[in-house]
This record gives sequence, structure tokens and C-alpha cells, in this order.
Amino acid sequence: MARLILDTNYFVYNDKYYHQKRGGAMGSAFTQVFANIYMLEWEQELIQHQASRNEIYGRYIDDIFMTTNMKIDEITTLIDKVQHKDPNIKIIPTTAEMVHFLDVAIMNDNGHLRTFIYHKPSADPYYLPYTSDHPHRVHRNIPYIALLRAARFCSNLNDFHLERIRIELALLLNQYPPQLLSNQFHRFFQMNKADLLIKTFDEQAYNQLHQRLLYSQKKQKSTILPSNTDPIINPPVLEQKPWDRSLMLVKYPFQTGPNSTFARQFYTWWEKHYQYQGSPANRINIRLIPKCNKTLQNYLITKRPNQALLKGTDTSSN
Repeated sequence: MARLILDTNYFVYNDKYYHQKRGGAMGSAFTQVFANIYMLEWEQELIQHQASRNEIYGRYIDDIFMTTNMKIDEITTLIDKVQHKDPNIKIIPTTAEMVHFLDVAIMNDNGHLRTFIYHKPSADPYYLPYTSDHPHRVHRNIPYIALLRAARFCSNLNDFHLERIRIELALLLNQYPPQLLSNQFHRFFQMNKADLLIKTFDEQAYNQLHQRLLYSQKKQKSTILPSNTDPIINPPVLEQKPWDRSLMLVKYPFQTGPNSTFARQFYTWWEKHYQYQGSPANRINIRLIPKCNKTLQNYLITKRPNQALLKGTDTSSN
């Protein structure tokens, strides 16, 4: 099946039909799955090497992170060896006391690994603007989620507070009201039982918060065992929720202005006309889901070409 998909890999660019002879686009769901299968076979020697030395090995598609106490020439020899195993894989190693893996920066701080959020120098401090046409509960959740991400990534209290200040300044630049930010920051600490961090710099309280959030809601867990055993990866368990007859999801187009009061008016109308005494509708829970307006990206970017070009019947261009 993989061979069939790779040999029939076509795409459209500038109204012209192309056949990709080698490789596949990383935006394709199949290509990402196939790359993970391919890399799993290739990386076994590195995994065994790291496990035998109680070191860390991590990979996300084609990005690899490793820790080591070996000399630079020894680890370079190992990387050169695995690199020559497959001509299709090219390794560009980066060795330093501080490196970044995806959006996490890892530092060797006197023999202890210190982590914090990595910001690309070219990235702008952009969040969803407060003036955008979205329900305000979306805006309220952004400060909370940003702090949650910072508490999980930052192993040091000082790094967390610096990131908190960065989040606050970036949201202020995106026109978020100061009072809303203050309320949501307090909400984050109260919901995660870390009220002590609001007024004091308690390192122990932050360490408890960091560990609790870091290991909560993990979908997949990887375990590196001692050298005499094989590494075990527990795959995520996908649970399919049964259909709930008592829940009805209603989608509606959201728009700032008169439509912003639609939810309140709908619940009033529902209670008045359907939730009378003895009504079967009393057993139904209504949940309104707002559908936001399309952005410029939706209008300007077309991922699927027209049907005539796909079928080869478009003669407007050659």
C-alpha cells in the first residue's frame, strides 16, 4: 500500500499537474505516519545505546534529542556510524550545553537539566487579537492555556515568572484588557491549587505545580529501562465515548453585534417553549457551539484544486 501511494503521488501548483518522483510532502498524513515507521526501524541502535547508559533519547518525526556524558569525538563517531546506515537520512548534529528541541530549550545547569520555552528570534509576539470576531470565552482561555504551557515547560520558578511577564506583555500588545489578564492569571493559580505563588516566590510550591502539570493528561508514556531489558513504549489508548442521548450540540454562526446575544436568547426561548412540566425535553442538555467567521487564510488559501484540473479536463492551461 505504501508503494502504491508513493508511486501515485501527484499535486497541483500554479494550475499545473505534477508527479512527485521521490519522497512525499510532510503535510500529508500518510507521509508522517510512513516517516515514523521508517525512523522506528532506523533508530533502534541509538535507543539501545542510550538505554545502556541510562541516558535520554527522544524523537518527534525527524527531530531527535539525546543526552550524553561521552566525549565529543566518541559521540561524533556514533552519529557518523548511524548516519551511514541509510543514504536517505542526513543528520545535522548540534552539540552544546543549551539546545532546543521543538519549542523547548534544554540547558545543562551544573549537571541538572533545566527546561524553559524556546522562542524563535523571528517569531512575533502574536496572539489572537482581543478585537477579533470570536466569543470572549475563547479570549479568556488564551491567558490560561499560555500559563499552563509555561508551567509545564519551565522547570525553574524564575523562568516561569519571566515567561509570565512575556505572556502578559504580548497579550497587552494584542489589546487584551489588563483586568481580564489579572482575573485569568488568578484563575490559573486558584484552579491549580497554587495560590501561594500569586504573592510569594515559593520554589517548593512551584516545583509541586510543575510536576503535577507535567505528568497530567499524558496520552503516551515512554519508558527507558535498564541496559539488560528492551525499551517499552506504551501506545495511547483511544477511548470511544458512547452516544449520549441526553446531550444535543447546536452549532450557530457567531458574529460580534446582535448575534453575540443569540446564546442567551436561545436558552430563554428553549426554557419557555420546551421545558414545561412533564416535557421530555427536560431530559436534554443543550450545548451551543459557536462557529467563527472565516479568516483571510480560509479565503486566500485553497488546498484542493478544482475538479476539472484533477480530472484532466481543464484546457485553460498547459
